[in-house]
Amino acid sequence: MAWEGPQIIIPGLTASTDLSNRQFYFVRLSGAATVTTCTAPTDIPIGVLQNNPRSGAGAEVCTLGVTKVSSDEALTAGWFIGTSIDGQADRKIIGTDVTEYIAGQVIVATTAVGGIATVVVNCINPPRAVTSN
Repeated sequence: MAWEGPQIIIPGLTASTDLSNRQFYFVRLSGAATVTTCTAPTDIPIGVLQNNPRSGAGAEVCTLGVTKVSSDEALTAGWFIGTSIDGQADRKIIGTDVTEYIAGQVIVATTAVGGIATVVVNCINPPRAVTSN
């Protein structure tokens, strides 16, 4: 069962689109202090949406900490993750997904698409999945 822990929530953000069905999805900045769902694996996520705001409403975004995340595939504990084409989490493989960003690591797995995993995220300055030197 997925759970959450200590988090840093970014204050003052609003949803630029209807995010009422995007709780626990990765979001990105869409303008000044506004967020929307990530729509490409190469998007730079600012965090994971913690609530379900309609357009113009306050968005609670975890940028650092332990959170639940909706998965785009079955995820295994220990895997690195980032955003998929719809904002759900998917696996990032270092040296393979070199244009994509690593936003966290799976703590508690999920076995199905659309499942809820427990992850630790760090979207403050996410690295690309390139091989380190």
